[in-house]
Amino acid sequence: MSIKNGLLALLAEGPSYGAALKAGFEARTGGTWPVNVGQVYTTLDRLQRDGLVDAEEPDAEGRIRYLLTATGRQAVDLWWRTPVDREVTPRDELVIKLAIAITSPDVDSAEVAQAQRAATMHRLQQLTRLKQSVDPATDLAWLLVVEHQLFAAEAEIRWLDQVEASVARHGRPGSRQARSAEGPVWARSAEGPVWARSAEGPVGARSDERLVELVETPGAQRGGSLARSRASSGSAGLGASAGSRVSGSVGDGEALA
Repeated sequence: MSIKNGLLALLAEGPSYGAALKAGFEARTGGTWPVNVGQVYTTLDRLQRDGLVDAEEPDAEGRIRYLLTATGRQAVDLWWRTPVDREVTPRDELVIKLAIAITSPDVDSAEVAQAQRAATMHRLQQLTRLKQSVDPATDLAWLLVVEHQLFAAEAEIRWLDQVEASVARHGRPGSRQARSAEGPVWARSAEGPVWARSAEGPVGARSDERLVELVETPGAQRGGSLARSRASSGSAGLGASAGSRVSGSVGDGEALA
């Protein structure tokens, strides 16, 4: 609910017009999640319907100023105090793509993973250089956004290495070698998919010794180590400024919600 709560938080600082709320939302988040005016006004209409926001009469130029109600202020206070729910996560296209790729006999899942690793590595290098251009004394909020994306890119590269290592270790459940007259192993095992179980337990529950093993696997060698990438990416300057920030995108009015 980030658009809704973001607008409520801005209105908690004082009444504002829709266009000013749009500009404020984008400025406070470093332009990473741009929203259009239609999304802002649609959300404001919903907030007004729910009794969280009031709208004043249009001024001489037809502009409408919005202000927070007492109920809206309580909603903002509750938002600040409530942790973000990480148990309910949005669908991740990359996870879906690779989960299907490793169970599809005619798809080279290693090639899919390597292509994504190259793209994510490039993104990581961009973010590393961009971070060097941010002055935390004047733009701390933007620095936090950049660092969040940087850490996410690092985690994604480590996960891609783990995917290749797991497939190399356990075999592809949808491969021809794993097939039989009864159908693919992953579709008929009472214990669940082969790639989701082993004598060592789930991948996520194994010890950190796996990380040492990862850098020695062919998949990790092909992709290059993360540490080596970060060392090399820091040597080049991007010369970026706030105007050249790397931005994401938002779909419909509730895409960030």
